[in-house]
Amino acid sequence: MFLQTIYDFNKTRETRFFFRPLIVRSMQKITQLVENINWENLTEEMHNKGFAIIPDLLTNAQCEALKSEYPKPDLYRKTVVMERYRFGLGEYKYFKYPLPTLIQNIRAAIYPKLASIANTWFSVLNIDKVFPAHHQELLQQCLENNQLKATVLMLKYGKGGYNTLHQDLYGDVYFPIQTVLFLNEPDKDFTGGEFVLTQQTPRAQSKAIVLQPKKGDMLVFATNFRPVKGTKGYYRVNMKHGVSEIHSGERHTLGIIFHDALS
Repeated sequence: MFLQTIYDFNKTRETRFFFRPLIVRSMQKITQLVENINWENLTEEMHNKGFAIIPDLLTNAQCEALKSEYPKPDLYRKTVVMERYRFGLGEYKYFKYPLPTLIQNIRAAIYPKLASIANTWFSVLNIDKVFPAHHQELLQQCLENNQLKATVLMLKYGKGGYNTLHQDLYGDVYFPIQTVLFLNEPDKDFTGGEFVLTQQTPRAQSKAIVLQPKKGDMLVFATNFRPVKGTKGYYRVNMKHGVSEIHSGERHTLGIIFHDALS
């Protein structure tokens, strides 16, 4: 009932978020865009590398609309100044429920595709956990664990900003894959600010992966670990992510995490 209330409330307030007619029309295309992704190739990339880039999921207009919403306090439940907690240098804001409809549609549409990948990972690692087929069922599990707070967030960095390596878990109930949408054009709106992934193989040195997706792209990546096949079967490779220093300009991203938080 609680989750259904969120869904119904979100639908009834559809026009109160992202008022622009262009954005409302574009939202209708998100589900179809997600369906049209080559999920066979993306799944193979996720299995082989632990990350994949979906190009041009958002239009330029949608990116600009999302950035324009950043200063509006009524959309967010919490603001974190990263320097205060030694997380880096910059700022991020957690959205509150109900999520803006565009974000809700992306989150709900892409989750079932990623759940299939996550279930394969946990199966080969012999982890006794099966993720539900629908996102609302995962949120119900979060609710039962008292994880009630939305985790979708907007991040903003200026010159000198960066984000230290971390994992976004937020509670005992977590989903092992997350996404980030890039809202600025690299080398035009900002320089530096590469997305950094590290891969820690047991008894080996860490591997750094440096990515610079384009404006409107979505990066899909492992939240905390992924399976790798060895000579004796599959083993866990731990993953962390962060952002390198911004040399100039401003960089905005939208992070979509599929589980909710305790606080």
